[in-house]
Amino acid sequence: QVQLVESGGGLVQAGGSLRLSCAASGFIFSSAAMGWYRQAPGKQREFVALINSGGSTVYAASVKGRFTISRDNAKNTAYLQMNSLKPEDTAVYYCNVGSPPAGDWGQGTQVTVSS
Repeated sequence: QVQLVESGGGLVQAGGSLRLSCAASGFIFSSAAMGWYRQAPGKQREFVALINSGGSTVYAASVKGRFTISRDNAKNTAYLQMNSLKPEDTAVYYCNVGSPPAGDWGQGTQVTVSS
């Protein structure tokens, strides 16, 4: 059974940084692409970033150059380093397997960026 647990969110001022973590279990993590997604209030969930099993990455245009996705296969954990945060980055952030996402959604982690 796939389990994904996000953590690391919080309240930060514009221009600040946060590092999100996604602890995964129930599947062969090292073989899976992992994605980060976000959902802002009143908006649909959207793609943020993806890292494949080989370490190649893809980013949404809105976060490219500011966010970095990475993974630690020994820890079955994916990360999202978020720098130069903007108020429009405020959302609940989720991780999932692949893009399009293949698993059930976890509880997410709230990121709030104040101006």
